[in-house]
Amino acid sequence: MTEVTSGSAGFTPGEHMTVRQLLKFKCRDEKIPVLTCYDFSTARILDRCGVPILLVGDSLGNVILGYESTIPVTMEEMIHHAKAVVRAKTKSLVVVDMPFLSFQISPEKSVEAAGRIIKETGADAVKLEGAGDRLESVRRIVSAGIPVMGHIGLTPQSILQLGSYRVQGRSKGSRQRLLQEAALLEEAGCFGLVLEAVPSDLAKEITESLKIFTIGIGAGPHCDGQVLVLHDMLGLYEEFKPRFVRRFGSVARVMEEAVESYMQAVRDGDFPSRDESYTEE
Repeated sequence: MTEVTSGSAGFTPGEHMTVRQLLKFKCRDEKIPVLTCYDFSTARILDRCGVPILLVGDSLGNVILGYESTIPVTMEEMIHHAKAVVRAKTKSLVVVDMPFLSFQISPEKSVEAAGRIIKETGADAVKLEGAGDRLESVRRIVSAGIPVMGHIGLTPQSILQLGSYRVQGRSKGSRQRLLQEAALLEEAGCFGLVLEAVPSDLAKEITESLKIFTIGIGAGPHCDGQVLVLHDMLGLYEEFKPRFVRRFGSVARVMEEAVESYMQAVRDGDFPSRDESYTEE
């Protein structure tokens, strides 16, 4: 596979992506592709493709662990999967979601949780949802030397409060709130910001108002980059397809065909063949 070189939305072979480099993408008006990743083998593939940011998202609760929401995901589960991604020795910047209740209790607990993630996984940064009373947690974590990515709009960890996964920022009041939250998160020290499920014109306004970059998911084409859950993008997780997801592959179908071929070969006695068997030599 051909390595992505600098000057495109990637990086020089052998070079590890940094927060500083990512901030230059916005200055050069280069879009930033981001994908979720939860395991060693996938991390190696995405890294070879030159994906600048790998997000170990708490979406693993849905697509890997089978939970109905991200709320049950534990710190231990996030660390387990993040270690596997980092173990691939990626050149990509690895960002890890802070799970529910790891940063909502107090700024002190937030720093401890973020520090544990970075120390135990070797990841490059953490991501946390929301603003408001989370701003002090962001400041404390950044002050401790840990890069933080923010996340506003639809925040899945607040699903019990929101009631449904609906678009945010459509009313005048909520629009102004999101604009203010974006500015405050930048001021608090976030190096980037995920905008989820917000109208595209609002995402454009937020993006143009910030020096830091924005990553959209269901936020239209005007963000500085885009993120999709890998299993959605590849067609591996077929139970859920929101409007903003584009299937760039049909991997589930490929897997089904391979499994069916394997089972048939076993039943027919065609596998393993003589060449696939050991002899007494």
